[in-house]
Amino acid sequence: MEANQHHQHEAKKKKSPVRLAVIAVLVIAGGFYGFKKISFALAHESTDNAQVETQLTPVLPRVSGYVKTIAVNDYDSVKAGQLLVELDTDELQTQLLQMEADVKASEADIANAKASLNSTMVSLGVNHGDIDLNKVKAQQALEDYNRNKNLFADQAITKKQLDDSRFAYEKAQQEVSNSQTGLGSAESRISVIKASITKAEAALDAKKATIEQQKLKISYSKIYAPAAGKIGKRNITAGQFVQAGTPLFSIVNDTTYWVVANFKETQIKKFHEGMEVDMELDAYPGQPIAGTITSLSEATGARFSLLPPDNASGNFVKVTQRVPVKIAIKDIEQYRRILRAGLSVDVNVPIN
Repeated sequence: MEANQHHQHEAKKKKSPVRLAVIAVLVIAGGFYGFKKISFALAHESTDNAQVETQLTPVLPRVSGYVKTIAVNDYDSVKAGQLLVELDTDELQTQLLQMEADVKASEADIANAKASLNSTMVSLGVNHGDIDLNKVKAQQALEDYNRNKNLFADQAITKKQLDDSRFAYEKAQQEVSNSQTGLGSAESRISVIKASITKAEAALDAKKATIEQQKLKISYSKIYAPAAGKIGKRNITAGQFVQAGTPLFSIVNDTTYWVVANFKETQIKKFHEGMEVDMELDAYPGQPIAGTITSLSEATGARFSLLPPDNASGNFVKVTQRVPVKIAIKDIEQYRRILRAGLSVDVNVPIN
């Protein structure tokens, strides 16, 4: 029994150097790993609060209506100016026909008013002629009356003949007055007709402008891609009624990408435009991406929130703020296949 225990004790002594060697290797490896981590942390500013960004262009209808056809599916690639959606225009077309009929009626009214104006202008010329004629008649009646007064004084005519000549003169004067009144009435009527024509022509121009606006609305029923890219998820179906300005879907620009990294305010002291940046997508670990800082935000991210914090109200608790930093991607064509808007990114900025 004692011999067996002695044998086991000798075996443990033999194994001890191996165990110590393993422990030593682990300690050295851990120390080396820790040294690398510490050295890296001292030489870089890092954050995982970063995302890939791109331009998202919303597709919005400019008129309300029912969706007639949808020419694209979810995540399709589209070109700028490509037809995406068409709205039903039957109601708009009917309104256009009514407007055009109203314009024709207004044009006919204006034509009638112009014809009436021409007729009144002719009547005005006749009135001028009547005035001249009646003035001649009145002058002749006056001369007859004056002559008869002399003849009556010489008792060459009777009192009745004198009265008749006086009556003829007064009648002629009244006819001159009547023709002058008729002239004034014709001139006033001409002014009224001209004003009504001017007003009707202005109303006609407004109706024609409304027609052009209606045609523009009809053209808006066809919705085209405002930019090239890829369609996001569709929010509409055929037959659905959509309001003007309601987002139908968005077009993701698949040619331009950048990264926005939100660094702590204590990390940006040495940052400046043009600094080199090392990045890695969470979706593609082990795939390094090079970039450069293009700009730093003039405000912290909290300033852009819906309800910015107000440290003057209530108790103050200091919170480290984040500053958005825009990073351009070098050789973007090389990474376009793996870039997606919204992907998370690990960002490291060498500061030494």
